[in-house]
Amino acid sequence: MTELTDSIRAVLFDFDGTLIDSYPAIAASVNHVRSLNGLAPLSVPEVTRHVGRGPIHLLANTVGVGDPQANLAAYRAHHPTVLASGTRLLPGARETLARLHARGLRLAICSNKPVAFTRELVALLGLGNWLDAILGPEDVGRHKPAPDMLLAALDRLGVTADQALYVGDMVVDIQTARAAGLPVWVVPTGSDTLEALQAAAPDRCLSSLLELCH
Repeated sequence: MTELTDSIRAVLFDFDGTLIDSYPAIAASVNHVRSLNGLAPLSVPEVTRHVGRGPIHLLANTVGVGDPQANLAAYRAHHPTVLASGTRLLPGARETLARLHARGLRLAICSNKPVAFTRELVALLGLGNWLDAILGPEDVGRHKPAPDMLLAALDRLGVTADQALYVGDMVVDIQTARAAGLPVWVVPTGSDTLEALQAAAPDRCLSSLLELCH
């Protein structure tokens, strides 16, 4: 599917790299955990390439020493202190959500980010009035690329897979949509390069989120 047809009743979004840039906040919390383990800080780009597959994957690949559960607890405790200051909406995100909502589409976020952080950011960024559902791995038990989160969102929104579209920024989003039976469009604003996205064969590569509204 390369056009947003009248048969589409819902659009599901990834969060990090798709609607928001929270990489500075994520890197700050990663570097906090690294400092607790006597490691030097990483740059934001060094951290970014490991974002999108959940916090356990993130910390395994950016810290890699110490007790994994203690590292995860330290990350979760630190992250609220940088969440707001280290996050911004990506260009076109607010306008896109507002326009799609005005057209009567049901909207949801399906992100591997811990859902409590996603909900807090949605409130801080003033996006809540446009969203009908916010899901994270805690809601379904498995991270993307397992299809569980998208399937749960479809159930909450009361739509079928052929009535929905998933929008993300990573190869893992393409894999997740395929597993759930949804068409998938991507934006090259996150962890994966345009070349990697194209190689994974999404239904469409967008140059910006606002193309969703055309």
